[in-house]
Amino acid sequence: MRRRLIAGLALALVASTVTACGSDKDSSGGDSTGSVDNVTVGVIPIIDVAPIYLGQSKGFFKSRNIELKLESGQGGAAIVPGVVSNQFQFGFSNVTSLMIAQTKSVPIKAVAAGVASTGAQGKDFGAVVVKGNSPIKTAKDLSGKKVSVNTLKNIGDTVTRNSVRKAGGDDKTVNFVEMPFPNMQAALEGGQIDAAWVVEPQLSSIKAAGGREVASTFVDAAPNLTVATYFTSQKLLADKPDLVKRFTEAINESLTYADAHPDEVRQILTTYTKIDDKTRAAVVLPKWPIEINKASVQTIADLGTQDGIFASAPDLSKLLP
Repeated sequence: MRRRLIAGLALALVASTVTACGSDKDSSGGDSTGSVDNVTVGVIPIIDVAPIYLGQSKGFFKSRNIELKLESGQGGAAIVPGVVSNQFQFGFSNVTSLMIAQTKSVPIKAVAAGVASTGAQGKDFGAVVVKGNSPIKTAKDLSGKKVSVNTLKNIGDTVTRNSVRKAGGDDKTVNFVEMPFPNMQAALEGGQIDAAWVVEPQLSSIKAAGGREVASTFVDAAPNLTVATYFTSQKLLADKPDLVKRFTEAINESLTYADAHPDEVRQILTTYTKIDDKTRAAVVLPKWPIEINKASVQTIADLGTQDGIFASAPDLSKLLP
């Protein structure tokens, strides 16, 4: 990745990265005139964004007079300031990164669902895993252990702490260490960490090598958890509401299509990821509903506030549609 889930928001980047961008990425007008809008979307090259690639190939955006360009970012830390500066007209980011931005008054707004948990224990696209011979059997046993996450103080440690608490362990003693998802399997097998919080495709890869899952963290956190959303800037929303409406319609059609055509999802992955064929066939696909599960996002907000991730409690009425 895979920097996720998407990735924590380095808010200093909003000041250092937000610069004026060329007008060639500005929209040219609404569809009432028949003109085409050039739209760049900041995405992460992970399974979660397969629907937008599928929707692009199916013409769902073109039929709404949107000429779509997908540009890979390293995660929310780069995509959020890119959206604010109009480098990207829309972006994809996990809900914790967006809530961090909202609490810092970064002018963004979610416009559509992005990706959701399957809601099935042991059959989700994110989990905490250990080596096959590890003495760690449940999330309770993670107390006092070294656990990797892709970004500190973000959704990974929030949901992992929650799983530890629910299992009766002491989440305050968990030692979280930050590393990229692709590095976690070697670190786990080499003993540098005791457990890893991972998402697909690393989850399937570690299990195939003999690893065991000890907690389905998204499932533990909330039923059918909305993990990430597509978002835009408050300025674009005010200046070009028709474009935002058409983009939202197109992404919703893409999400619905992807959810109903898993074989096509696995095939589209070959166009923008480096997942090998064996892993691609084995990965657990997430769910792609068109509705943002606001109650589940509130749960993540509450958990993050409890853990001190947010400077103040997020105001979801300002962030969610």
